[in-house]
Amino acid sequence: MTYDRGTIVFADDPFKGDEASRPWLIVGTEETPFHGDQYIALTLSTKTWYDERVPIDDDDLIDGGLPKESSILPWAVASVEATRVDRELGVLDERLVDEVVGRLGSYIGLEHR
Repeated sequence: MTYDRGTIVFADDPFKGDEASRPWLIVGTEETPFHGDQYIALTLSTKTWYDERVPIDDDDLIDGGLPKESSILPWAVASVEATRVDRELGVLDERLVDEVVGRLGSYIGLEHR
């Protein structure tokens, strides 16, 4: 199965090993090298003390849902392998995806347009 930009998936956390999984927001496009085999993704978290987190409201979800209130961490980027994805959780509104990708861009020296 191939996942599009804006899809939230539940997959292994590459920073914690095979026993830990978490939700990820796919932000890469079809033009990303190896699209379908691996994805550029941002971490989702239930922790609320991160000042720069971007909360996900119910109206931000076009489809599906999350088991807990969650936020996107625009600075926490990973490459998620397709074989490590357990399931799709939902799809976010493109507006919110553009917002968090813009924040990521500002963190690495690109201006959001």
